[in-house]
Amino acid sequence: MLIDLSKQTDPGTLAADVCVVGAGAAGITLARDLMQAGISVVLLEGGGIDFEAQTQSLYQGRNTGMEYYDLDQARLRFFGGTTNIWGGRCIPLDPIDFKKRDWVAHSGWPISGEDLLPWYKKAQSTLALGEYAYGEDLWQQIGEAPPDFSADGLATVFWRFDNLKERFSWSRCDDLVASNLVKVVLHANAMHIQAAPDANSVEHISVRALSGLEIPVRAKHYVLACGAIENVRLMLASSDVESSGLGNRHDQLGRYFMEHPHGRVGFIETESPFELWSLFRKRFRAPGTDIAPTLVASEAMQEQQGLLNSAMTFKLQRDPDRGVPINKRAYLMLKHSLNPTKSGRMLWHSYRNVRGYLQRHASLPVGWLRAKLGKVGLYVITRAEQAPNPASRVTLSRDLDSFGKPRAALDWQLGKQDKYTVKVLGETLGAELERLSLGKLSTSDWLNTESLAWPVDPTVGNHPIGGYHHMGTTRMSADVTKGVVDKNLAVHGYDNLHIAGSSVFTTGGWANPTLTIVALSHRLAAHLSKLV
Repeated sequence: MLIDLSKQTDPGTLAADVCVVGAGAAGITLARDLMQAGISVVLLEGGGIDFEAQTQSLYQGRNTGMEYYDLDQARLRFFGGTTNIWGGRCIPLDPIDFKKRDWVAHSGWPISGEDLLPWYKKAQSTLALGEYAYGEDLWQQIGEAPPDFSADGLATVFWRFDNLKERFSWSRCDDLVASNLVKVVLHANAMHIQAAPDANSVEHISVRALSGLEIPVRAKHYVLACGAIENVRLMLASSDVESSGLGNRHDQLGRYFMEHPHGRVGFIETESPFELWSLFRKRFRAPGTDIAPTLVASEAMQEQQGLLNSAMTFKLQRDPDRGVPINKRAYLMLKHSLNPTKSGRMLWHSYRNVRGYLQRHASLPVGWLRAKLGKVGLYVITRAEQAPNPASRVTLSRDLDSFGKPRAALDWQLGKQDKYTVKVLGETLGAELERLSLGKLSTSDWLNTESLAWPVDPTVGNHPIGGYHHMGTTRMSADVTKGVVDKNLAVHGYDNLHIAGSSVFTTGGWANPTLTIVALSHRLAAHLSKLV
């Protein structure tokens, strides 16, 4: 059933077994699993079925820490969420990411990688990613062999790609709309979570349309699935029963905001830049789905040198001092001037299709020729893990949105270990390249300074700051004083409020978070099915 609050005058109270706030990858996966289990669901989406500037403006906020993307540009507020413009990269977190690492403060999930494995495999099917394989054996599938790096140093893992565009978009969710068990409610902006007087359960959630219509939503269980920033904003603003914010008894709400910071590791002086780049290029065809290799530090190397779990990729490009090429500047200008409406996204997808075709059919000969002529060099880029940092956090600002609610403020902070990890990775890769007579790596100047700031280099790629991967802020912890949710994603102290999505990540590894988000949503749906 579909209900659009912007077109209603008095829909009355909405009720179901479970109320899910947020129709992105987490919320849609959860709603679909619950529906299939015969459980009734109210799925609330603050936006509509497509981009709307007025609704998107509700995401505006302040950046008070390190340089970051404008908050209303860092996520999308309509059905399907940011997955509507997602590139499809998927990989699970590594087993070490879940462990308590003595050299990484605040690390250690209350669940293990083994606990999540069956749900990863279910998510693998949900995203049509082919076989559950991400290790070095995949080199054989693409008929290549990696450099003979030391076994206790650098290792190779592979991304897999969800090749279906906009998998969670409105057009692919007819089953939810057609079901008698599901009420999909559009333009339903969550305003307030009403806690019971004893602060151990939720009584209802108030939602409001931009038209001014406001109604309560009642359920046996509630799930917040609106992202690492909005989950916190809603909980902090719901402060009538708990003055510091709902579920914030130990001042943990909003802390440990994490991203995957990007940066240039260095330049490789080599006689064969093309050959090394081609081994680690963006995509290879493989049975079932496209795959792409990347370099990471082995578990042994991480432990021995006190490193975070970060990754490196290779980039064949002209001298970065020359700036962004004109064709890339034109693309970025077009991308940022177009709203992500259906037509805007179609244009973006068309560009990506053309680029993908050229990558498959022209990038190798063109790259070889440009390298042969000395037009390009070989550079190393990092996709880094951020150490969990309680000072990196989301709070409320004094600015108000069009509903009169406080906007979010993001104080993103990186630390010494983040930068140290990238520096050591570069030095290790350089030593291995020299040992194998493959080249010499010069690390970037910023890695050799005392400053904790990471330079925003637009020549690094389309995402020069980070991956738009918002993690942490309602982290999972067995200790109520060190997190917001328990191992079953229930908010500590509340028996009917849960949180889904990457805001529950205790640590973030380097892996793109979507596969883990979907896996955790499948797991949460199974848990809730036993409670309802």
